[in-house]
Amino acid sequence: MGFDNLLYISIESKRAPLERQAEVRRWGIGIAILLRIVLLYIVIKLIHSFHNTIVHFGFTNIIEGEFNLHSIIMIFGGIFIIYTAMKEILHMMVLSAHGPEEQNSKSVGMIIFLIVSMNVVFSFDSILSAMALTEVFWVMASAIVIGGLLMIWMADHVAQFLEKNRMYEVLGLFILFVVGIMLLSDGGHMAHLHLFGYAITPMSKATFYFIIGILILIDIVQSRYQKKLLMSSKR
Repeated sequence: MGFDNLLYISIESKRAPLERQAEVRRWGIGIAILLRIVLLYIVIKLIHSFHNTIVHFGFTNIIEGEFNLHSIIMIFGGIFIIYTAMKEILHMMVLSAHGPEEQNSKSVGMIIFLIVSMNVVFSFDSILSAMALTEVFWVMASAIVIGGLLMIWMADHVAQFLEKNRMYEVLGLFILFVVGIMLLSDGGHMAHLHLFGYAITPMSKATFYFIIGILILIDIVQSRYQKKLLMSSKR
């Protein structure tokens, strides 16, 4: 379970009708729990297949890489998260100052599908990490179920917090954008990807958390400074 995953679930579930948003989050995470267990079983049985090269690019000094299933999942997951974050940011920038937000056209089924799909992408690395710690299937499956139940509980709280503090949605979207960059860099590194002769290196966890810390600090300073400006303008 990761905060980045909870952010995506909370933001994506907002596309559903208000009265069904909690239901969408529960169904999405519940189905994802089952799929994570199925994915765990498949990965255990076919672990070597995930590392076999599927596509190879060998255009010297332009693009070089050997893509396996693991790297492809990470790259497409990163691209989709970046696309989602940028689309929501642009949507915020063009909202009418006096009119209500436009209704989302996605169906509830599509929203649940997207939540389940991104849950699988987010959980892929954690499943591989769990396999390095233990080989007992029921232990890993139990951890997935417990983590999923905690995620269902936390998702509602995160969604409620964002609903009450709308300004933090911008911060959340930029955090998702950084998560997408991290997934892209991880996938590119797994594929030994070189672009114009430069190797793609993975973003370290320390760098990721440092960037998130800076984003949060900027948001806190900016909000307090804005309050001071508003107070001084009223005098």
